[in-house]
Amino acid sequence: MDPAQQRAYHVTHVRNLEAILAAGAIDAAVAPVVDVSTDLTRELRLTAEVAPGRSVADFVPFYLSPTATLWGDLRDGAQDETRWSSAARTAASADFVVLVATVGALGPDAVVADGDAAASFTRFATGDEITRALTRLHDTEGLDAGEVLAPGSVPLTAVQLIGVANDRVRDAVRGLTSTKVAVYPPWFQPADL
Repeated sequence: MDPAQQRAYHVTHVRNLEAILAAGAIDAAVAPVVDVSTDLTRELRLTAEVAPGRSVADFVPFYLSPTATLWGDLRDGAQDETRWSSAARTAASADFVVLVATVGALGPDAVVADGDAAASFTRFATGDEITRALTRLHDTEGLDAGEVLAPGSVPLTAVQLIGVANDRVRDAVRGLTSTKVAVYPPWFQPADL
């Protein structure tokens, strides 16, 4: 497997997209208009270290699969009140968009996490270790649990595709960007279907 070609999926509320497009990047330091995380989740990501002096919060998170476990939790109604904000619990899955890039497009300083990046026992891989980590995640069916983290910000030029749930959202998003926008309902269906 070529780790550079592994797809990466950044999920955000559609109301966050306009600011991302205006900035020309997904920026870890910019607070989203609609934040799906609780204060506790943000604190855990702020205190979890990827490397000395670098917290998970310093990185833009991407899932390694469109069926990622945490994205599935969100699609299923974000019932975990310790992880998901009230905005997440009241949002429909069609209220989200998925920005798709590749691990290679996220740059040489990207980091692969073998689980929830803020969890205590998550392991991080960088550089040459990324190939082994992604192979292990593929071999153990752990891809749905993993994350890839991009330091600082990700330019929109790294985004190949924006996935949306329906034609209405596609038409609205197409009016904002020249990036390819595709309707792909399976990405937005409840995980338990």
